[in-house]
Amino acid sequence: MKQMRGVAYYRVSTDKQGRSGLGLDAQREAVRRFLGDDYPPVREFTEVESGKLSSRPELTKALAAAKMLRLPLVVAKVDRLARNVAFLEAILASGADVVFCDIPQVQGAMGRFILQQMAAVAQLEAGLISERTKAALKAAKERGKVLGGFRGVKVDPELGRAAKAAKASDFALQVAPIARELQADGASLRAVAAELTSRGIPTPRGGDWSAVQVKRVLERV
Repeated sequence: MKQMRGVAYYRVSTDKQGRSGLGLDAQREAVRRFLGDDYPPVREFTEVESGKLSSRPELTKALAAAKMLRLPLVVAKVDRLARNVAFLEAILASGADVVFCDIPQVQGAMGRFILQQMAAVAQLEAGLISERTKAALKAAKERGKVLGGFRGVKVDPELGRAAKAAKASDFALQVAPIARELQADGASLRAVAAELTSRGIPTPRGGDWSAVQVKRVLERV
């Protein structure tokens, strides 16, 4: 059993969870056993996937939280995720560490190397599928079928100007639930600051927490 802090990421499918053998409760239990009873996940994110969608909004949030809190992303099981190109590439691009409960040796530099190999294999499979799809579309076009249309994306320039404020708000949204949970147990702002520091959760500038900083985070949300 490990004794460590982490950000938990759970993944369930709307149409396959019942057949997967690893539903949400089982994933939570695997993460709990891995981290240890005295070290529950600092944050938990659950992705409910649809077979028709490829976006992973909760994964994006989980990676951002793990990187900001300087903690590993903890995933119960690697098997199906290892074939997901978007999942692997998102982890590698984020710079966050990831730990799989079923293969805990995949950590650090060696872990990232193994993930890169998984991503390479998954990318190859995706490329082969893409080639077959393009060949099928070409054949359809040659048969006279009209394909495609404009698929451009219009970018809102306001998003760039709001990035700094959004980053501060995201930080507050990650830390505030922890602070409020401590307050609910009767902790003062100073006690909350001490506990955040003891957990290794950094302030926006990387230092120790103070009561004033905790107050500002709570006021921001």
